[in-house]
Amino acid sequence: MLRTEICVEDLSTGYQLGVIGTRTLSGTVKPWWARQRGKPDPFLKVGEVDHRNRAGETIWALRDVSFSVQQGEAVGIIGRNGAGKSTLLKILSQVTAPTSGIVKVKGRIASLLEVGTGFHPELTGRENIYLNGAIMGMSRAEITSKFDEIVDFSGVEKFIDTPVKRYSSGMYVRLAFAVAAHLEPEILVVDEVLAVGDAEFQKKCLGKMGDVAHEGRTVLFVSHNMNAIASLCNRCILLDKGAVGLDGETPAVTSFYQSSIYSLAENVTDLSDVQRYGTGRARFESVRVLPVGRNNAALPYLVTGNDLKIELNIIAYSNIRDANVAIIIYDALGFRLIDANTALQNAFLSLAEGQAACVEFRLHNLLLKPGNYLLGLWIGQATYSEDIDGITHVTSFTVEPDLEAIRNPTVFPGPYQCKFSHSIHPLKEEINPSRG
Repeated sequence: MLRTEICVEDLSTGYQLGVIGTRTLSGTVKPWWARQRGKPDPFLKVGEVDHRNRAGETIWALRDVSFSVQQGEAVGIIGRNGAGKSTLLKILSQVTAPTSGIVKVKGRIASLLEVGTGFHPELTGRENIYLNGAIMGMSRAEITSKFDEIVDFSGVEKFIDTPVKRYSSGMYVRLAFAVAAHLEPEILVVDEVLAVGDAEFQKKCLGKMGDVAHEGRTVLFVSHNMNAIASLCNRCILLDKGAVGLDGETPAVTSFYQSSIYSLAENVTDLSDVQRYGTGRARFESVRVLPVGRNNAALPYLVTGNDLKIELNIIAYSNIRDANVAIIIYDALGFRLIDANTALQNAFLSLAEGQAACVEFRLHNLLLKPGNYLLGLWIGQATYSEDIDGITHVTSFTVEPDLEAIRNPTVFPGPYQCKFSHSIHPLKEEINPSRG
């Protein structure tokens, strides 16, 4: 008989804005003194919002969450950015404590919450393997018996005696996952970190997690990749604004989640609060997706074979030179179909600090099959040596069938190629890049 390994009852986690946090005394006094003078928080990063005028307000990352997981289940956890997925896994892994509620976990947990979790940067890969095993309660002999298998899976054998602070992010995550998956935990908790690895390594990781589940151990997997969730998990939990929106079989939950995204997509234009990556030397401020009909008329949706116009507003927060701007279109399962970038047409964007520009792409005769698609944005150096700003899933759009083509069917040429043009229009006024 299978036992209940995870039981969560009425779990809530709240954070108060504007109160003393985990900084040093100096780090707490400086923001306070800045507020007294009407200045922004000196510790704010580019793009962060100063919450000083909302002091005392409670933000609930999780609210009355309840569910249970049986031994051997592989459960996917999905939801929009900020839905509470990572907070939930941190509580289950005992990294942080909830505000209220009960969490019962039976069994040894191995967690991979972010790149290099639990690694000491000054120690070598070999030393970190033994350190992580010891933290999980394994003896040195047990770790030694798994050591060669871990190193072989991670593919970092040449650097196993090098301090991990010199590892690339890909090497870091490969070794971290190999340690977590091979040290025989009863429960494996994996956050959305596999995106750092390449496609081959992601395939190996999914296969390993499947093996873990088939061996009777429990897997909790957070991902935005619905294809990965569908291939690994029979059950899925949808979190919506910190609460359980739906709990059931994976196909039904992922379908509901995707349809809810698409129904809101037309209203998404402001990008100030979306999750992004990159150095932040320039940022996408807004996006506008405009399906265009045969007579250049705007349409509420894209028809197969028509044009799609995408307008991007970009602001520079430091000088950038010869940057490449790209739009990426994914299908509903997260597979990349189209990557149109200005470098393909030998055009690059250069802006001084405080300047803004509008970059307009037009995809001509876009032959996408009817369905729902996701749009991603990226700006970086033409040599791909720097990610300046990237947003994986910024909005989505719907493609409807061409009724005329249905009445007069022809061979459908497929969705993977399109012709595109673009233009870059620097804005005249300068914009103050300081935030706060």
